[in-house]
Amino acid sequence: MGNRLSRIYTRTGDDGTTGLGDGTRIPKDDMRVEAFGTVDEANSAVGLILAAPGLPEDIAACLTRVQHDLFDLGGELCIPGYAAITAGYVARLERELDAYNEALPPLKDFILPGGGPGAAACHLARTITRRAERRVWTLGARDPVNPEASRYLNRLSDLLFVLSRVIARHEQGSEVLWQKGLNRD
Repeated sequence: MGNRLSRIYTRTGDDGTTGLGDGTRIPKDDMRVEAFGTVDEANSAVGLILAAPGLPEDIAACLTRVQHDLFDLGGELCIPGYAAITAGYVARLERELDAYNEALPPLKDFILPGGGPGAAACHLARTITRRAERRVWTLGARDPVNPEASRYLNRLSDLLFVLSRVIARHEQGSEVLWQKGLNRD
C-alpha cells in the first residue's frame, strides 16, 4: 500500500491549488477537481443510504461495491490519462439493475424523491450521481476522459433510481407518486 497520511493538513492548498495523483498542482476550482469532487460527493451520498436502518443485506453489499467503484473512479479522474473503470464495471451495474428492476411493477406515474430514510437517501445519491456525470462530460469536452466513466455514472444513477423503488417498498410498502396539478387552484 502507498503512503499513509500521518498528518491531515499540509497547508499546500492554502494558495487555492490542489495536487493531482500525478503530482501536478491545479486550481481547486478546475473542472477536473469539480468532476472527482462530485464523484466523492456521490460516494458520500451512497454512504447515507448504507447508514439507513434495516437496509436489506443484498442492497448493502451492492452499494458497498459501488462505493469502491466510485473511489476507483475518483482516482481515475484525479490522474490525467489514467483509466480504472472498465466495461466490466458497467456490465455488473447493468446485471444488478436488471435483477432489481425485474421484481418491480411497471412505472405508470412519476415518483417523488422521498419515502423512508433509505429511499430518500437513494434519491439524493441518484441526483448527485447525475451531476457527477454532467461534470465528467464537461471535463471530457476539454480533456480526454475514459468513456466508461460517464457510462458507469449513467448506469449508476439508473440503478439508484431502481434501488430507491425497492427500498421504498421495503421501508413503507409503496412509493410516493407525483400527482399532476395537486396544488393548483
